[in-house]
This record gives sequence, structure tokens and C-alpha cells, in this order.
Amino acid sequence: MIHVRSWQHAFEDDGRDGSVPGYAHQSLVDRSMGAVHTDLGLARLSEGARTPRHAHSFEQSAYVLQGRPVVELGDTGYALEPGDYVLFPVGTPHRWSAPAGGDAVWLELGSPHLTGRPDDTVVLSDPSALPPAGRAGRADRPPFGDPTLRHFGHFAGTDSQADALALHDPARGRAPAGMDTALLAYSGISVKMMVDPGLGADLSTMFMVDYEPGGAAQVHDHPFEESYFFLQGEIEGEIEGEVRTFRAGEVLFCGVGVLHGFFNTSGGHVRWIETQAPQPPRRHSYRWPSHWARLAERSSQP
Repeated sequence: MIHVRSWQHAFEDDGRDGSVPGYAHQSLVDRSMGAVHTDLGLARLSEGARTPRHAHSFEQSAYVLQGRPVVELGDTGYALEPGDYVLFPVGTPHRWSAPAGGDAVWLELGSPHLTGRPDDTVVLSDPSALPPAGRAGRADRPPFGDPTLRHFGHFAGTDSQADALALHDPARGRAPAGMDTALLAYSGISVKMMVDPGLGADLSTMFMVDYEPGGAAQVHDHPFEESYFFLQGEIEGEIEGEVRTFRAGEVLFCGVGVLHGFFNTSGGHVRWIETQAPQPPRRHSYRWPSHWARLAERSSQP
């Protein structure tokens, strides 16, 4: 199953959770497009608004695109900014608010797909609710680098690989890059895992992908669903043999077994957020048809 649509134009609220004043949701990938594990959408919260304290019967993650929303987990409010991401494991009580400073917009992924039943999302009693902006309006930034912080991170993209590989800081005391960052220099691709088992996710992943000019991923498929949320540049894609150009402001959904590859022939930098659901298996998460074609060719020879 393949689906392409634009997300950058006027925000069209699909009416989900319309009972929450100031909250709007725009579905990008859902069951109507053939998705089983992927529920991808944009959420917008008006300045001064907040959601009730609630919990989901599915796993949810979010990446902040605009504004400075506050996420409340337990009795703590965390002030987020564009480039921040957060995971809500199944059953985790939380609340969003948008304090003064403008509307907040974030990309959100739910997995497995919403069933449409009332128990998808449960509004919880809130006898000790925090103020809309956290503790008395003084929500702090998440303490990134603190090993006790869970389910939060920040990443805004990788610069050109030449700049990313340059080492300007002293060898001792340099901030660790972590094991979730990869520069695939031969292919010209940079990958930063954001939401994955290391952050506590069990059902899905979300990561940032950057392509250098000339970067390429050869045609392949997967035993899971993928979505691509294009943020910057334009790239040539081959989807089930059809070649087309994908640009910032579009979304692509590829179901299980859909052949796809990407080739940066534009001469510019390309960036997108990619999601996978369910999580890739430990082995055989990629299948390269060219390998099997060569095997078939050898096997057919006398």
C-alpha cells in the first residue's frame, strides 16, 4: 500500500478529540490508507489551551515542529522546543499545554493503529493538576544528558557530513555522540535514532534522516510499515517501479513489502522524519530484490 499527500498547506482539522478546546488534529496516515500499525498525524494546540490528563492504550511519540509546548508527566512539567521529541509508553498519564508565546504544532505517531473504541484514549481524574505552563508557570527544559531522564530527546538534523565529521572540540571532555547516531559515508546518508528501544519504545521507531548530494538508498522493502515526513529539500524516489520527486511538505506511506529507494540527484541537502511500525526484527529487516534477482539468474543457468 502506497500513499502520498501534502502536509504543509492549510491545517485541516479532522475533528478528532474535538471536545478539547483549542486542540486540532490532522491525520496523515491512518487505516483508510491501508495502515495497520501506523497512525501518523499533526497536532496543534492553541496558545493558552491544554489537553486533559489522559493515557493511551497504544504507544505514542511526538516531535515538536513549532512553538514551545509543555508536557506534564507525573508532577513535572517539561518545556519543549522545536526539535524535541518525547515518547509516551502504553498507559503513561500525560498532558499537553501551550502557554503564552503562540500555538504549538507537533508530529505524533501512534502504534498499533487506533481502533476507534472509547478505550483508545482514557481521560483520567486530575485532582492535583499543574498550571497550564507547568509548576506555577516555570516548567524547565528536560535535563538532556541526565541519565535519570527518560522518554525525552532533542535533535534538529545533521549538517553536511564534512561538517559533522570535523572535530573542533578537545578530545577529552567532548560530549558523547551516543550509539544511536550513524554517518553512512559511502551512501551519503546520516541517521539519528530518536524514538527506539533505547528511549523505552516497544512498538515503533521514529528517526531523522539526512541525505548528502548524491546520497542513495537502493531499492528494497521491509516486513513493517514506514512513513516519511519530508522536511527539507527534494529527492527522487522509486516506489514500486514508479519514479517521482518528493519535496518538503509531503508525506509518503509505504506498507509491508512495498519496494522503494531514494536517490538525491537534486544537488542539495535533504531531510525527513521516518517512522517504522512495528519495530524492525533483529534479522531480515531489509530485503534487496537485486540480490535475489542475481540468485535467480545464476540458478537458471545450465
